[in-house]
Amino acid sequence: MIIYLHGFRSSPASSKAQDLQARLRALGRGDAFWCEALSHEPARAIAQAEAAIAAAPVRPTLVGSSLGGFYATWLAERHDLRAVLINPAVFPEGFDASPFVGRHENLYTGEPFDFTWEHVAQIEALRLPTLARPERFWLLAEEADEVLDTRVSVARFAGARQTVLPGGDHSFTRWHDYIDAIIEFASAR
Repeated sequence: MIIYLHGFRSSPASSKAQDLQARLRALGRGDAFWCEALSHEPARAIAQAEAAIAAAPVRPTLVGSSLGGFYATWLAERHDLRAVLINPAVFPEGFDASPFVGRHENLYTGEPFDFTWEHVAQIEALRLPTLARPERFWLLAEEADEVLDTRVSVARFAGARQTVLPGGDHSFTRWHDYIDAIIEFASAR
């Protein structure tokens, strides 16, 4: 079972979510996938994901992209789950959240939303100083991510499986090369 957590302005209509779901369907495992439109409010997004974890028929693996990777990290630690993190958001101490506060638009639905300082506080409440078991994580990152600093992710996930590739961008351009390996990672126990 895979629970996919999309990024900040993304949705289940993202190519990564759609491609992963399509591959699972092709393998006859379409029912082993969950991806819902996450709330822009971090506390609500976490509640949505926790409900999916609780309802999963088997222990799921989390796959999170960007902000979804941040959520997946917190949830994996809380529920002792495995997680694949694709160019994940990492909010180190002193992170300047001011560029994110304000009005935004969902890239797929066009729906506008406001991201507030209260939402930043909700993210701060999810910050983990260290990872209890980094071996549960697999970091997939591209060095030319124009949104997030890959070096911060590499340091954050020291001890985890890491695939850090030259070039690329925040979308993780080599996604199709790793779909089957992600499914295999999710199937391993």
